[in-house]
Amino acid sequence: MPEKNYSSDRHMVGRAIADITGEPAEVGMLGYGKADQKTTGIHLRLRARAFVFVDPLVDRRVLLIVTDLPLIFSSITQEVLRRLAQRFGDTYTESNVMLTATHTHCGPGGYSHHRLYNGSTGFRPATFAAIVDGIVEAVEGAHEDLAPATLRLAHGELRDASVNRSRAAFDRNPQEDKEFFPDAIDPQTTLLRIDREGEPVGAVNWFATHGTSMTNRNTLISGDNKGYAAYHWEHLVEGVNYLADPDPDFVAAFAQTNAGDMSPNLDGSPGHGPTGDEFENTRILGLGQYEAAAKLAAEYMPRMAGTIDYRFVYVDLSAVTVSAEYTGDGREHRTGRPAGGAAAFAGAGYDGPTHWKTFHEGRNPGWDFLSRLAYRFAPTLRDTQAPKAIVAPGGLLNRFRPYVQEIVPVQLIQIGELYLLGIPGEVTITAGLRLRRTVAAVVGAEPADVLIAGYSNAYFHYVTTPEEYDVQHYEGASTLFGRWQLPALQQVAAQLATALRDGGTVPSGPAAPDLSELWKSSKITTPPDFPPVGRQFGDVLTEPSPAYRAGEQVSVEFAGAHPNHDLHRGSTYLMVQRHDGARWRTIADDGDWETTFSWAPGPASSSRVTIVWHSPADAPPGSYRIRYFGDAVESGRDRAPISGTSPEFRIHHEDHGN
Repeated sequence: MPEKNYSSDRHMVGRAIADITGEPAEVGMLGYGKADQKTTGIHLRLRARAFVFVDPLVDRRVLLIVTDLPLIFSSITQEVLRRLAQRFGDTYTESNVMLTATHTHCGPGGYSHHRLYNGSTGFRPATFAAIVDGIVEAVEGAHEDLAPATLRLAHGELRDASVNRSRAAFDRNPQEDKEFFPDAIDPQTTLLRIDREGEPVGAVNWFATHGTSMTNRNTLISGDNKGYAAYHWEHLVEGVNYLADPDPDFVAAFAQTNAGDMSPNLDGSPGHGPTGDEFENTRILGLGQYEAAAKLAAEYMPRMAGTIDYRFVYVDLSAVTVSAEYTGDGREHRTGRPAGGAAAFAGAGYDGPTHWKTFHEGRNPGWDFLSRLAYRFAPTLRDTQAPKAIVAPGGLLNRFRPYVQEIVPVQLIQIGELYLLGIPGEVTITAGLRLRRTVAAVVGAEPADVLIAGYSNAYFHYVTTPEEYDVQHYEGASTLFGRWQLPALQQVAAQLATALRDGGTVPSGPAAPDLSELWKSSKITTPPDFPPVGRQFGDVLTEPSPAYRAGEQVSVEFAGAHPNHDLHRGSTYLMVQRHDGARWRTIADDGDWETTFSWAPGPASSSRVTIVWHSPADAPPGSYRIRYFGDAVESGRDRAPISGTSPEFRIHHEDHGN
């Protein structure tokens, strides 16, 4: 039973949610590296969930932000910190703010300041602004929400939600590492529950699986399996209405950890496992993560009494001297300038191969031969990068215009008995285990209480063990700074952990450069709108049927406008409404799982908007309608709101007829 003495709560916690959905049309999606995967609408809106944890006894706080984004780049972190400094002074800084991504592969890109990640999109100021504005809004809400709280921590296991997509590389690890993961997966699910006066008001869950249930064929914005897990707990279980509840009663974040080689595609190919339907797979994998977290939440969870603390450092990962204590071979080694290997261009087979058909995971004979020649004449390069078949010398490309990040943040946060090691990349489970053991040994914690907070504060691609690196699968080829990158990070993690344990300091190091000036001139112009010939904006082009059985799909097509004119952040492009006898009541919007909002260009700069509602099997019988909301910019005119309303249709249950 939970303790009843709530007045003894040591901590204060604030939580909030905000919309961070970017441009839903004609923007390249980030994650799969597929140039023709461009947004055409919304299935599930992207959100930021912010949590402020305070220990008043020592006057310290940390801010954890979990975002439904593909990746976090320093561009976002730097601008968010700039905005928070304007609002809160030195309350929130790079040291005590951890900004993480769930790593969905179905969000719009174009928000990085490094050239590699904007290749198919250019820089998208509107998407960048939506992300930053939403994150800051969530932080402001969490800051205002601060109140006494009880923190509780529990661990469990979740299986049938991940599979190792790089088993040959995993199997190269020493037996003691493999024995820790007998199924080659990390099944640990960790829940941090936040209570007020004995009632749960928030939760953060960590579990390792990729955000790739939605495939590279999908073009609708989606938070993928972790986005669904949060939506399910908040909206379907706790009744949070994202549009109507500015201060939700419950906030649930599903964060990533060491998911580098963990795939949700259980059958070993994109969109397969446990079913052949990517939407259903997303729901099932998200539901599984929710159910595992909810099971922990329903059981006895001990109260955490520890303090709040943090340490932070910038590291130039291209030039770290790694002591023999961490290298494993008894010798000192160095990291090298960033370089992408041939297998990095092949993609990960379980989750989505790229369009580069000439590259493969493992051996790439031509590139292998060229790299062996280079290594013969450059022994320093060989010692850091071999046996990688180098295709993209990031260090060289950085000389022309910033291509990938080299000075990266590493962070250690303590929340009670929980330690989060913030790594700005994708860490395999065995690499994560070594980092966790490194920190745990220093601070005297159990490894289960030390988690890798992957995808935090910036991005530098993958982290593999030296043994995994040698196989040169996708993950090893994407370990940019060479074979000794993980030992270098272990060395840094030990320094942070020692300083935190002893109350010491760590020199923060030279900060990553601010590259925003390189992209300030970027402007994206959306063409003017024209309705289809003989039609007006908002006209219904394809009407719904007069009646549907509950559980059937309803589709309506409207004469619309380009949705990028106004992103409707914190609002919606659609409403599904039911007549309750007195008025029309909204029962779903574009942030709901059962709706999709799709845009397609028509002739002569017209737009066709299709709204689909998958009516629930338990939808009450009655009269329904679907509404569309957009914004049109006609030639020579200012932006103006437009709307359309479908004819009424009825929902009935089969045994009641029409």
